Amino acid sequence: MNTSAHQPIPPRAVEALLLDTTPFLSCEECFERLDTHVEALLAGSDTDPAMSRHLAGCAACAEEAAALRQLVEEDTQGA
Repeated sequence: MNTSAHQPIPPRAVEALLLDTTPFLSCEECFERLDTHVEALLAGSDTDPAMSRHLAGCAACAEEAAALRQLVEEDTQGA
């Protein structure tokens, strides 16, 4: 068995794994709140700690949020 193929876990991944995710928010709940959250961020207010924590610990949802934010920003700039 080749054990040299194991890669160390990057510090950012370790932080995400150890992140306190209370209050808990599922990915489904995150997607339901994503529009409102992105609008709030663009307005300069982040009032949903559950969303912030979920996005800090869930790469898939964070990527979706970043893509939506970029889309909204581009749409706003083009208007």
